[in-house]
Amino acid sequence: MSQTIDAATLLANLEDQTEQHLALAIRRYQNLPEEILSRRPTDGGWSITECLWHLNSYSRYYLPEIKKALAKGTTPTSTFTSTWLGAYFTRIMKPGPGMKKMKAFKDHRPPAEIVPHEVVAEFIHQQEELLGLLRKARMANLAQIKIGISILPWLKLRLGDVFQFLIAHQDRHIQQAERIQAEMV
Repeated sequence: MSQTIDAATLLANLEDQTEQHLALAIRRYQNLPEEILSRRPTDGGWSITECLWHLNSYSRYYLPEIKKALAKGTTPTSTFTSTWLGAYFTRIMKPGPGMKKMKAFKDHRPPAEIVPHEVVAEFIHQQEELLGLLRKARMANLAQIKIGISILPWLKLRLGDVFQFLIAHQDRHIQQAERIQAEMV
């Protein structure tokens, strides 16, 4: 069931989350030694670097698509309503109790060799770019603009749903990276 929400409030909340991700990356991850960034947790999951690389891989797709769509221009509206599919994708991605572990798609799995500080720098840059796009989206219609999803580009979601999904996905893996960091202290 979709609910209608104030578009400005939605964008402000998404900006806040993105600013938190950016601040964390600047404050913590860019200052960690490569050994810690690359160390995998005892459960055999991804390292902090691999979590961030995974997020970078999605942003490499979505940020240019969002930028291109926003450049076309639309008339902003004061409210936004998610589609059932957009709400579903966001809900399954959100971290929290009962969160299901998901297998990453092949194109979004980290390669064996990655340079930790390059990955962190790219993540920081992408978060700054995402903030700019969220701010630009204040002057757009979040329902009228459609973006193809990365795994099936012909399947399009509303821009508001794409922003919510993308940031929920980031939140999921930032929390994973934080659990990894806590395990190493």
